[in-house]
Amino acid sequence: MIRIEHIFVSPGHNYFGHHGQAPGENALLEVDEVECVPGRGLRGDRFFDHKENYKGQITFFAAEVFERLAGELPLPEGGSPGSARRNVITRGVDLNTLVGREFEIQGVRFEGVEECRPCHWMNHAYADGRVENFLKGNGGLRGRILSPGILRKS
Repeated sequence: MIRIEHIFVSPGHNYFGHHGQAPGENALLEVDEVECVPGRGLRGDRFFDHKENYKGQITFFAAEVFERLAGELPLPEGGSPGSARRNVITRGVDLNTLVGREFEIQGVRFEGVEECRPCHWMNHAYADGRVENFLKGNGGLRGRILSPGILRKS
């Protein structure tokens, strides 16, 4: 069973579209629940209505991966799974196994599209130049929302 440990949304982009510039300063907001809107994204998030059929309407990151990261690299004070800027922090599933598959969490259907490939911004987010390489193959999952519903921390 897939558990949801954290849910994050942000009203604006800190890294996306900032190549060659300083990161943005949009707050990452942890919420207890979020509305999933098929084809559009998470209501209140920066990628809501980004573009038609966008492959990153929702993003997932595994708590287990964050725990391995925190165990091997010295993360800055306040470093959390949310620093990866993924929407939903899961427990109990290898997210890579969901690429190319439909799956359901709390009655909401999703399509796993591709891995969220880590980039150089991860090094900035976690204040360690080794993070991008550490997360290769474990950067999370990009997905499309296939049915409406509410996700809640569980």
